[in-house]
Amino acid sequence: MGSAMLDGWVARGLDPAQVVVLEPQPSLQVARYGSQGLRLNPNRAGLVADAIIIAVKPQVAAEVLPGLAPLVGPRTVVVSIMAGRTLTFLESALPPATAIVRTMPNTPAAIGRGITVAVGNEHVTPVQKALADRLLAATGAVEWITDERHMDAVTAVSGSGPAYVFLLAEALTRAGVAAGLPEALAEKLARVTVAGSGELLNNAPADAATLRQNVTSPGGTTAAALAVLMAADGLGQLMERAVAAATKRSRELA
Repeated sequence: MGSAMLDGWVARGLDPAQVVVLEPQPSLQVARYGSQGLRLNPNRAGLVADAIIIAVKPQVAAEVLPGLAPLVGPRTVVVSIMAGRTLTFLESALPPATAIVRTMPNTPAAIGRGITVAVGNEHVTPVQKALADRLLAATGAVEWITDERHMDAVTAVSGSGPAYVFLLAEALTRAGVAAGLPEALAEKLARVTVAGSGELLNNAPADAATLRQNVTSPGGTTAAALAVLMAADGLGQLMERAVAAATKRSRELA
């Protein structure tokens, strides 16, 4: 995710010479920017950042954060994309009164089509919020909330959501095979249908319910399928249970 953000910043015109990356095992995707001035694992003495992006697994947060504290200055905004790590946790590991933004991106960020939800602590100024917003927007849409408690449900809907869509494509493929289609054809039909429908939903002014109704002729094939999917024990009920389970697990991990 950090690499995807870096690619997005450079594509939007950020000079790599303005970027420092601290990564003990840098990918080739990151290292290639060294020839453009990016500083990879430099001596940290005297470094103070305008913005620090914490793009590590939450499991290693406790060992990573102390090393970032000396880079925090009066104007620094710290942006975390770690799942489950709360503002309180981050505040406890960074200097007092540090401006911190906690975010939840999702994997379509890798192609610039993600969505990130962000919440800042009380120390984030309008200028720092605007900077964080510009940095996060490099990988897609950005939404800001004021109640951090919503982040668990955000994680369940958009953070984990791509996996639900991929599962839909898998299930549609299997259903096509069961109906007699060759597997390769069923897989392609499912993949392109899910991708194309998502693009249509993203670009159409109508909401999802209206788009669904537009496809559905009374008494037709789509109506027959939706009668199953929209039954009392159908997809809607399953999705509510799935999101509730993911929300509960997010709270437990936090």
